[in-house]
Amino acid sequence: MRALTHSSFANQERELGLESNERQEFLGDSLLGAIVAEHLFLNFKTLSEGKMSKLKASLVCEDALNEIAKELGIGKYLLLGKGEEKNGGRNRKSNLADSIEAIIAAIYLDGGIEPAKVFVGKFVLSGVKAQDALRAESSDYKTSLQELIQKTENEYPQYELISESGPDHQKIFVAAVFFKGKELGRGRGKSKKEAEQEAAKQAIERQIF
Repeated sequence: MRALTHSSFANQERELGLESNERQEFLGDSLLGAIVAEHLFLNFKTLSEGKMSKLKASLVCEDALNEIAKELGIGKYLLLGKGEEKNGGRNRKSNLADSIEAIIAAIYLDGGIEPAKVFVGKFVLSGVKAQDALRAESSDYKTSLQELIQKTENEYPQYELISESGPDHQKIFVAAVFFKGKELGRGRGKSKKEAEQEAAKQAIERQIF
């Protein structure tokens, strides 16, 4: 119950001795950040620190948590004071997002980190928007390769189309990526862009630059 108790209700109904969800929200915020950070670190090995930070922020932001709370119908279960209720607190974005963080903390306090990870994995990391964001960031191998190289060099990798074959409606492209005249990787794809991404991916895996 505490995870869904807004401070306005706790203050209004003091005789009940209920604690608001603010402390759980504090703990849940840290737990959520740590769980998402660990997931990105372990599963997206080509992402730079900057990209992981950006992606993590998009997954744990108020807007994202608000959407999760709406999908779960959390609003109707919130305990609100009369004033907060009257002012639309049941649908307030901040209240809904805070409730998700408080629920994560409640799960952790009741069963430990593993159940909390299951909840975050199911609702924060498995949503359509989350998966789209994860795929978009993790598949940008060209940017990842450039960032890796520029940690020690001031030059950029160069891409070259090696071959193009097949009928117009079903072409296959082969591209290679070079750095200082040395071929780092080669890839195939249904477009030049896809072939270049595959070449960059191979270069990252080989790490011969």
